[in-house]
Amino acid sequence: MKLVKDANQIKEKKEVISDEQAEEAIKTIIQWIGEDPNREGLLSTPKRVIKAFKEYFQGYKQDPNKYLSKTFTEVDGYDDMVIEKNISLQSHCEHHMAPIIGVAHVAYIPSSKVVGLSKLARVVEVFSKRLQTQERLTMQIAKTIMDVLQPRGVAVTIDASHQCMTNRGIKKESATTVTNYFLGAFKDDLSFQNRYLRYINKD
Repeated sequence: MKLVKDANQIKEKKEVISDEQAEEAIKTIIQWIGEDPNREGLLSTPKRVIKAFKEYFQGYKQDPNKYLSKTFTEVDGYDDMVIEKNISLQSHCEHHMAPIIGVAHVAYIPSSKVVGLSKLARVVEVFSKRLQTQERLTMQIAKTIMDVLQPRGVAVTIDASHQCMTNRGIKKESATTVTNYFLGAFKDDLSFQNRYLRYINKD
């Protein structure tokens, strides 16, 4: 019984990978594609790639909840939707690690408190800086805002281009993907949902 417990503990323990190990992996990939990793122009590439990856995937080390922790209750009874449109979004798909580039629109209907507008964009940023599917990304943003702020409703829309299908595979350069996720009043009351969709689709 003790052996089983110890084995499970070892399995659950996350291995820490050093920068040097990650750089060696990139060096191996460079060699695998047919290049010489010791060529002058490529000598520092593994280090540069790892530095870039730290930026691309910094969301794994960030807590989106903390950006919503500071709220304001002095809103003089404001109870209509708050919409932040055209939040630029850059992520990477989990299937090919190819870029996802687009915009997010976020709305919520306050119950008793509001949050600084930049904080909505911060939540989008945290979840986008992880390997993603667009569907899950849309839901994660909406559910986090709903759980932390407890508003009457939340709506999130993402309109994005996936380079895994624009630059490879089927190569449909102009194709974009739109996902929506509605919670609370936006899901239950079509008047809110329709108004939100009209606002975000205005030129």
